[in-house]
Amino acid sequence: MKLYWGLVFSVLLVIRNQRVAAEDGFVRSRGRQFILNGSPFYANGFNAYWLMFVASDPSLRDKVSSAFQEAANNGLTIARTWAFSDGGYKALQTSPGSYNEQMFQALDFVISEARKHGIKMILSLVNNYENLGGKRQYVDWARNQGQSIASNDDFFSNSVVKQYYKNHIKTVLTRRNSVTGVAYKDEPTIMAWELMNEPRCTSDPSGNTIQAWITEMASYVKSIDTNHMLEAGLEGFYGASKQQTNPNFQVGTDFIANNQIKGIDFATVHSYPDQWLSGSSFDSQLSFLNNWVDNHIQDAQNILQKPLLFAEFGKSLKDSGSDQRDRVFNTVYSAIYSSARGGGAAVGGLFWQLLAEGMDSFRDGYEVILSESSSTVSLIAQESQKLGHIRRMYERLRNIERWKRAREIRRAQWWAGAGNKVDGTGN
Repeated sequence: MKLYWGLVFSVLLVIRNQRVAAEDGFVRSRGRQFILNGSPFYANGFNAYWLMFVASDPSLRDKVSSAFQEAANNGLTIARTWAFSDGGYKALQTSPGSYNEQMFQALDFVISEARKHGIKMILSLVNNYENLGGKRQYVDWARNQGQSIASNDDFFSNSVVKQYYKNHIKTVLTRRNSVTGVAYKDEPTIMAWELMNEPRCTSDPSGNTIQAWITEMASYVKSIDTNHMLEAGLEGFYGASKQQTNPNFQVGTDFIANNQIKGIDFATVHSYPDQWLSGSSFDSQLSFLNNWVDNHIQDAQNILQKPLLFAEFGKSLKDSGSDQRDRVFNTVYSAIYSSARGGGAAVGGLFWQLLAEGMDSFRDGYEVILSESSSTVSLIAQESQKLGHIRRMYERLRNIERWKRAREIRRAQWWAGAGNKVDGTGN
């Protein structure tokens, strides 16, 4: 009996220690699931593009800490933010290959705060749009060096521009955090890299240009960093084979082909029916959203066979009430939970966007402030609890199996010892 209870205590101690360090591991992809420390990882999350920008002002860093604390209080464990600011005001990269150390230290602080609060980070490396520089800034830099640039879409094909971007990738991935001392490529708090926020190449609706660019850049990222997952940053628009599922426009991407590229570890979807179908009724937008979500879950499950993260979704309050926003959140959250509880491909969702109190200048209509009690905040907390329950269920099953294996080993050792004594070989 002493042996039995000693074994139980030892296993419980191991389980406790694993829980203490539960957030310390790297998140991996395995089949259709995320895996953290050997167990499937389902998580609720948020977008906060502003984290580095705000953290660059030491007097405002409490906004970053407050946002992470409120997020943790509501069970949120993934944050997506920008690891770029190219040219212009408060630039991280002031010119090709030149960096503002103050801004980098701000990003260091953001990562260290996420680590304190047990929140995994997705860091996006460049913007499709002009905000904070983006691909336009890169092509302008190349044009100023004498390159013949036809449009901003040359970002994806011009060799000089691509080298500028690769240099940025290498600089960020090999950065050593001034707060923690850990290189970004070795930091488990970082869950994944994102090649671009919403890549679009309208000059090539076939998707071939984007396909070639993702292939080249995914290979380059993996040549530097084998610890972290990588995703492309796609909104989820389909190519010609399933074009009828899209809103009535093309952006030169292909959800299926782009996510089948080697090195892309999971797929992403963004969902903004209020923007994409702005002239339609809310009921029509909600119907589109239902189909959009379901189609992508099924395709990730059956065709891609990779995890699927709803990396952006939301509903602006500028032209609607909170009841409509809640219906959008509930549509996305319900689909994610339904898939996750059956071991499906949907692994979580990240709403746009989280703000801390006192950030009125950052309001865009989509903001959620978790410290302000609302029906939307309740939905967010409930989804966190439900996905957390699935994760804990898998952890318990894993620990039970570990306990059973340990028990069988101890039994075998006991019987071996007993046998030695019976045949006279024991002491």
